[in-house]
Amino acid sequence: MKSYPVGELTSNFPNILELVQKGEEVEILFGKNKKPVAKIVPLHPQKEGERKLGILKGKSKVTFAADFKMTEGE
Repeated sequence: MKSYPVGELTSNFPNILELVQKGEEVEILFGKNKKPVAKIVPLHPQKEGERKLGILKGKSKVTFAADFKMTEGE
């Protein structure tokens, strides 16, 4: 979880919202002692083990050797 003081939060709000959209929780710090006062969390958090499909589309390639063979049982 990342933490931001109020001043930094207001100046970087669009970037911080992008982090929240990606599932990150953001803590808001306030006062001279920068104590946590609030937390911004995703509205629809990702479930444990849930992965976004197609994240590597176009970034990887799978090829098989010319002598690769597979039996019906495999």
